[in-house]
Amino acid sequence: MDKLAAYLTILLLSCLSVTAGAQDSVRTERKSSAKKALMNLSKSLESGKSDESVALDYEALAKTLALQGEFKKAESYLSQARSLFHQLRNQEKTAQIDREIGRIQEAQGKIQEAILSYNNAWRLSQDTTFKALNMNDVNRLKNISDPVGQSPYIQKNIEILNTSQKPEQREDRVAAFQQMAYVNMKMDDKQAALSNLNSALEEVKDQPVEAIKVQREIAKVYVADSQQVKALASLQESYDLALKEGHTMEAKKSLEQLVAQYRKENQPRKALDLYADFMGRLEPLVKADSTLIDQKFFQAHEARIAQLEKERALKDELIRKKNTFNYVLQGSIVLVLVFLLFIVKAWYSIKKKNKKIALQSLRREMNPHFIFNSLNSVNQFIAQNNELEANKYLSSYSRLMRNILENSNKDFTPLSTELEQLKEYLDLEHMRFNDKFVYEIEVDESLDTDRVLVPNMLIQPHLENAIWHGLRYKESGGLLKLSVKADGNYLSVTIEDNGIGLKKSNELKTRHQKEHRSRGLTNTHERINLLNSLYNTCITMEITEKEGEDTGVVVRIRFPFNA
Repeated sequence: MDKLAAYLTILLLSCLSVTAGAQDSVRTERKSSAKKALMNLSKSLESGKSDESVALDYEALAKTLALQGEFKKAESYLSQARSLFHQLRNQEKTAQIDREIGRIQEAQGKIQEAILSYNNAWRLSQDTTFKALNMNDVNRLKNISDPVGQSPYIQKNIEILNTSQKPEQREDRVAAFQQMAYVNMKMDDKQAALSNLNSALEEVKDQPVEAIKVQREIAKVYVADSQQVKALASLQESYDLALKEGHTMEAKKSLEQLVAQYRKENQPRKALDLYADFMGRLEPLVKADSTLIDQKFFQAHEARIAQLEKERALKDELIRKKNTFNYVLQGSIVLVLVFLLFIVKAWYSIKKKNKKIALQSLRREMNPHFIFNSLNSVNQFIAQNNELEANKYLSSYSRLMRNILENSNKDFTPLSTELEQLKEYLDLEHMRFNDKFVYEIEVDESLDTDRVLVPNMLIQPHLENAIWHGLRYKESGGLLKLSVKADGNYLSVTIEDNGIGLKKSNELKTRHQKEHRSRGLTNTHERINLLNSLYNTCITMEITEKEGEDTGVVVRIRFPFNA
């Protein structure tokens, strides 16, 4: 028997050397999908595809490598995929990758790392089913040395997965059945283990490599249960499936277990026959096996991928720096714009204040002339020993001055207040000129004079001009009419007199009087322009001289309501 064992060992070694020599280089097992996944990843990196596409290619390659037991490389590529999905802020996909990493770490015996990965998957996901699966796996691994403690968590996952029956959770279902079978074996419940492994086999019936592996696990349970015939049948089935699907290395693994089992059964002849059968199939099997990839090919592409990863990282760093520079530049521009906006706003504020000051100055500039004339009138009444008229005039004058001073800081005043002041002013001028003229004030009854606002002291200068430059030259019969009415969205104010007119008035004036009138009109125009600019309104003024036999002047002023 010892000689036979030695012979079988030598024969097995020759099988391995033939497997290596048939491809003219050292070979390792890979699926054709692994080669395809490797090349896809290389192309994605080289062509500069999106981070999401590259991440998906990393994941596909990692899954293929994991199926072949290349767990270390699979974990590395999954880590790359996770990093990209994390950068993309795709939490659900990041959680899925964390779960895949956890399974691979568990397969390598890295239990604490696997617990952390499952916990991360639980933390990141918003899917309640997915969260439950991961938390159950965390608790299962915390009881890794206690089969009884693991059992309820595995059972919960099986129930969850059987209920959902999502195609993308097939790997989870297979893993859960295998985990439960492992616990069953630890608890010496071989029938339950077989039941769970058969459930796993049903899940992978269309995945030959996985089915072959599950068949070998089933055979181990049969061996442990002393069901040698069933064990051999299961191993034979896995061996035949490997040959049929053209998986050389899986066939070799099944062959090794079959030979070992035949040795236990003291059937060396069958073992030799199996080896002879395998040797006869080996060369065409290897040539047809697309699951074998040249090690040098794989290493070359991995090196290329590593180089492309460095170039991509460098490119990303340059883009990051460029973006940082752009953000800084944009931030600086925003700050400059804010600063300029502040300056412009301050400039406009100062300009507005200056306009208000100018407006107040122009408004106050009109008052001294009126004050001077009024005091002259009081002086005249006193000189004529007309104490009663002087007191009456002074009383009206003081009342008018109080109203004017109270509103001197306001750009606008209610129409009712303005009309009251104008009436008091006209009464004073009527007294001063000894009834040389009469006046009329007409106000549209539809106007709410308390709510309608007009510019303060803008009408009065035109009344003053009508009296001092037109009506005072008449001996009698002077008429001054002030009309206020609504005109659409405007307030229309008309001042009409039957004085001597502009032309005749200019002929009679002294040079000083002409300068004063010119300055008064200029001030009025400036006030209107300032009001229009400050309040974005449209106040207009028109002065016309009557033609024909009737003499006099008509002044029309239009204010937008509540200008």
